[in-house]
This record gives sequence, structure tokens and C-alpha cells, in this order.
Amino acid sequence: MDGHTVRLENYPGSGNDDERAAAHAALEGSLTGALRGFLLAVGVLLVVCPILLMSGCASVTPQATEPAAVVSRTAEFHGTHASADAVSVANWIAASGDNVSMAFVIVDKKMAKVYVFDALAQLRGASSALMGSAVGDDTAPGVGKLAIADVKPEQRTTPAGRFVAERGRNARGEDVVWVDYDNAVSMHRVVTQVASERRLERLASNRVDDKRISYGCINLPVAFYETHIRPTFANESALVYVLPEVKTVQQVFRQVGLTASLH
Repeated sequence: MDGHTVRLENYPGSGNDDERAAAHAALEGSLTGALRGFLLAVGVLLVVCPILLMSGCASVTPQATEPAAVVSRTAEFHGTHASADAVSVANWIAASGDNVSMAFVIVDKKMAKVYVFDALAQLRGASSALMGSAVGDDTAPGVGKLAIADVKPEQRTTPAGRFVAERGRNARGEDVVWVDYDNAVSMHRVVTQVASERRLERLASNRVDDKRISYGCINLPVAFYETHIRPTFANESALVYVLPEVKTVQQVFRQVGLTASLH
């Protein structure tokens, strides 16, 4: 250690034995003091450094965080009564995103009800509706090409399924929502031309059986159509889910049961 080196020749009278002995003793004393100082410094460091290290580590130790809660998304009916099938399908749509960020409509044939939802599965409106007079979930082959007068009673079904629906016009030039264009199934304002059918009276009835009168189309009150259906389809397509009445919901919408079992 250069800072503590003592050169004997620097002491006066280095040739004298007594002086040399005195110088040697002074050297030993100097070295001993230096060594003691060094050892003391090392001891202090050994005590202080671990404390500093522990303090520093504690300051950067990441705090444990609780796992984020898993939110199960469901449809919101806002207190409006709906059948178990309608709720099940609506919740499946909300949870799975099957509506691909589009507004959607659920048609419950068993209950003769229509529910309109926005893209976030929030109910915007509900109404009674008139359905096809024939019970069934499938479209009769070729029915879309027949004149209305040629459609047989057993062919007047409202088909079940998932449909990408869009606004259009019927043969009379009226704006409608085509649910299944190829098979001439639409959603429109209630038709009242044939007085004997009493369609307005049927819409107001509490009996579900009274609602089965159309050739397959979904008839709605004019006010409901103007307030909810027309705006929903004004600028873009939307999805229409027609619930079955003979088949099970799982037969028509195969993922409904699977999604429900995951919650």
C-alpha cells in the first residue's frame, strides 16, 4: 500500500543501531495502526453494505397484484319479460360476440314476440308480432317463387335460424326488412287489407294462438316498426335470430348450450 510505505533511509542517522531500532519500532507501529484502520473500515463495510442492499431491494420489490376479475357479459333486457329461450340466445350472442358488433333482433315464435337489441346487447324495444300460420321451423322448398295466392296453408311457416337481414322493398314498393329474401320472408308493418283477418285485433290479443295468421312474414305494429325496426336497418344490415318452435334452440343454434356451460 503506497500510502503507508516508510523508507528507512529517510530517517536521520540511519547507520546507528539504536536509531535503526527506533526507526524499526516506528515502522511497526505505523504498519500496525494502518492495518487496524483497514480492518476497522472493512468491518464497517461488512455491517453497513448488507443493510443498504436489503433496504434497496425492499424498495424495488414488486407488490403482488390481485388477478383481474373475469366479466361474464350478458344481454340486458331492462326488466322486460322474455322466455327462457330468448334470454338464453340473447346471452349467448352477448357472450360470444356472434352478432359481430351489429344490432340484432330476436324473434320468439312460441311467444309471438320480437326483441330489438343494439350492438352491445342492450334491449331497445319489444313488441308482439304476427307469425306464419303454419307451425314449423323450415321453409317449404320453392315457396319463395310462388305467388302469394299459391302458397298452401302448410307452407306458411316462419323459418327458424340466423339471418343477415337488410332493408329493401316488396312487390308493392313498400320498404320492408328482408329476413330471407330468397324465400320471400320479411319483417314489415302489419298488413290490414283483408279485414276478415283482424290483424290489428290479433296484435292486441293476449293469446299467442291469435298471432298465427301470416303467410310466413313477421308483422309488427306500425309505431314499433317506425321507432325501432326502421332505424335499426336504416343504414346497415343487422342480424335476425328466429327461435324455433319444433326443434330445440341447441339444434338451430348449436353453440348456445356450449357457451352456457362455460359460465
